Order: sequence, then structure tokens, then C-alpha cells
Amino acid sequence: MQLSERTEWTLLATPLVAFLLLSLGFPAIVNLVYSVSEISFATLRSPVLSGFGNFAAVLQDPDFWRANWFSLRFGLLTALLECGLGLFLAVFLAPLFKNRSWPLAILMMPMMVAPALMGLMYRLVLHEFAGPVPYYLWQWFGDSPSFLGPNSAFWTLIAVETLQWTPFAFLLFHMAYHAIPEHLREAAAIDGAGAFQRFRMIELPLMVPTLAVALLIRFIDGFRVFDNVYVLTGSGAGGATASLSIYIYEAFFKQGTIGKAVAASVLLFLASFAVLYGLNALARRKRK
Repeated sequence: MQLSERTEWTLLATPLVAFLLLSLGFPAIVNLVYSVSEISFATLRSPVLSGFGNFAAVLQDPDFWRANWFSLRFGLLTALLECGLGLFLAVFLAPLFKNRSWPLAILMMPMMVAPALMGLMYRLVLHEFAGPVPYYLWQWFGDSPSFLGPNSAFWTLIAVETLQWTPFAFLLFHMAYHAIPEHLREAAAIDGAGAFQRFRMIELPLMVPTLAVALLIRFIDGFRVFDNVYVLTGSGAGGATASLSIYIYEAFFKQGTIGKAVAASVLLFLASFAVLYGLNALARRKRK
């Protein structure tokens, strides 16, 4: 007996749905309860429901909006820089990697380092008093910027994140570039198209889906950044470098306002769900 498409989809999706409910369902329910409760470390097992006061406290907190603005700028800029540099390297270095694959291992090395360790390394290198980079800048030019100061910390964090994760974007674009059928390039060359014309009219359009996926992945990763920012600058002067993840962490562990921290995490989840649902709806409409 042949199963209907709906029944087949249900049977295939049931194990995944069950796994997600078991692994994420209970923590999600606990978070929702805590977000509408008066809660502290002493009353974790007996929360007292209090309505939506935690959400109101979060939405009225200027530090919450400052953290959102930092995360949004950080995610967008790092995603654009990483994908732009990764695309350039994938195309520019394509002849080098055509017959040699070992340089790929060298380019992938930054990805092998944990973000917290990367942040610690740059904190030591760029430290205003002990770091070698400021020292030699003072020796050679008589001046050195405060890389981790309030005026430069944001761009220092952008540079560190870009240096570490550009190889990820490069790897995606490298695979997509080499997956383009060679006969398309040969046909365009016979028709007299130059290298830039082939890239603009053939190669780039075929790589657009990979480019969109890479931008989305890197934006999500940049928006939720925690490790290297926390190690390098923490929340910064006046919360200047506090991402949304750092805001939630400090509200939970340093301020002890568990309900407020959980409410902020719920808002982050709802915003993420809305964005992903919207992107999926756009993708479905484009396919139709």
C-alpha cells in the first residue's frame, strides 16, 4: 500500500520532533514560567507568578536597547566583511587551489581556535601597557591607539571576529566556485567574455544561494556573539561593547535578576523565530 505524501512526511518528521521536544521542550517551558515570575536563586524551585513585569523591565531598560543595537551592528558588519573577503579570496586564489589543496589547511587554522582563546590572545597582543603591538607602534611612530579603549573597542572586535571567521565563508565560496561546471566558463570565453564578465554574468549568479546562506549564518553567529567579546572587553565602558548575550549573562549572574534575564532571552528567541519564519516564507514564495 502506497502512503500519501502527508503521511510519509509525518512518519519521517516524528523522530525529529520528538527529539526536539525532549531536548528543548522542558527548558523552554521553564524559561517561560521564570519570565513571568518573581524569581531568585533562593526560589528557583518555587517561582511566584507575577505577570509581565519582567518583560516591562527589560523593554524599559536602555541597556537592553543598547545591547540590541551593538549586536545588530556587529552581526551585520562582520557578516558583510567576512563574506566579502571570503568571496574575494575564493575567486582570486582559485588558480592556486586548483592543483594544490594543502594551503587550505593553513587558511582554516583560525577556525580551529576557540573564540575565547582567540579573544585572550588578542587581549594580550593589544594590551595598552603589556601588548607588543602598542609597544612597537610607540617605538616606531611615537603614538599608539588604545585598541581596547571606548573609542576603538568596537572596531577592534569587528577586526578580530572577521579575521577568525573569514575562512569559514571562504570555504563555502571555494566549494561553490569549484562546483560551477567548467563548460560554462569555456563557452563564455569562446564568446569573448573576459574574466570579470564571466564572474559577473555566470559565476556570481550561480553562487548567490551560497552567498545568502553564508550571510545568514555569519549574521546569526555575530548577533549572538559572547566569547571573544567578553574576554576582550567585557561589557566595555558604560556597556559600550555589551552584546545581547552579555547583557543576559550579566543580568543573570552579576545582578541576580533572573526573571529579567530570562525575559530578555525569551524576547531574543521570539525575534529570532520571527526573522527565520519570515525568511522561510520568502524562500517558499520565491520557489513558487
